Amino acid sequence: MTPMTNLTSLSAANPSMKPAFLSMIAIGSVLAISACQQKTDYNNLSGETMGTSYHISYQLPKGVDEAAIQAAIDKRLQDINDSMSTYQADSTISKFNQLGKDTPIAIDADFSHVLEASRQVYELSGGAFDPTVMPLIETWGFGSTMTVERLQSPPTALEIAQAKALVDFKSVIQKEQSIYKTKDGVELDFSAVAKGYGVDVIANVLRDDYQIRNYMVEIGGEVATSGVSAQQQPWQIAIDAPIEGSTVSARQTMAVIRQPINNGTTMSLATSGNYRNSVVFDGKHYSHTIDPTTGEPIVGGAPSVTVAAESVALADAWATALTAMPYEKALKTAKEHDIAALFVILANNITLDSEGSAADSIDDWQMVETPAMKALRADKKS
Repeated sequence: MTPMTNLTSLSAANPSMKPAFLSMIAIGSVLAISACQQKTDYNNLSGETMGTSYHISYQLPKGVDEAAIQAAIDKRLQDINDSMSTYQADSTISKFNQLGKDTPIAIDADFSHVLEASRQVYELSGGAFDPTVMPLIETWGFGSTMTVERLQSPPTALEIAQAKALVDFKSVIQKEQSIYKTKDGVELDFSAVAKGYGVDVIANVLRDDYQIRNYMVEIGGEVATSGVSAQQQPWQIAIDAPIEGSTVSARQTMAVIRQPINNGTTMSLATSGNYRNSVVFDGKHYSHTIDPTTGEPIVGGAPSVTVAAESVALADAWATALTAMPYEKALKTAKEHDIAALFVILANNITLDSEGSAADSIDDWQMVETPAMKALRADKKS
């Protein structure tokens, strides 16, 4: 599975992928769901949504029609797309982005939840997470790939300043169940939070509508688990070394995060990374991730960050925020806010070559965990 990361719109990266609305794919660590032979009372669903794939495994309750569960999941995913898909011209977010200032538009509960989660992480991260960052990404010309040529001829200070003027989440105002902007040209893109929210929504359907307690839900690498797997063991999520060319079938696992075994306990995880979509220029390693506070690409950011939080939406947003900061600042921020974060960084004395691809072994990487992540993984070390 591929982690969905950063605030870059897929519409800029790969317009052929539909239906889609969220972030472009950048490989950091891969959240890999351990797979074994499934028991017959566990069902597995998969499909496409939000420009990526989803995978669901759950214990089917007696007397419940699997088709009804699939239909309920499909409906809620469509609800989210209708609300927040930048590919749909008639979605709520597309309509908002086309409006001028001081013009309100009604929003649904899904939109409101995502806006609230975004606001929380925006404020706590000091603006490192900002769903209005798209003008800067477009100014830098970052699409599906990042090239050295762009860094050789970067935007001018004036161009960056003009783009930054439109990066203004504070200008998005919510009044009850409507929102408006106080500045023309400001647009929202929930690329780095809505997939996580989609996982939360599906988990809620399973748990609240069908009283399912044993499940795993994954969309684009963002994961929610509850209870036990078909083998009657706690779910476990593998964190892989961010090695270029690695796949689900050919990967090097650095750590495992296991589902707590207490009754009713759930686990919400997201990974963000900037390893593949990055280049080395003038001896510095640049990410395609933009720091909204500076208007510049991140230099010295962690190649991969995995976050556990109370919801997958918050984990998704925080993972993005922490990759939008230099590593030392990200680690400090995560500790200050008691975030359960696992950073994968280059080991001592390892450097990337001009192609950014020298680290091709698990020995080239090391993990750094915050105290909250260490507590989560206590006695569960891989």
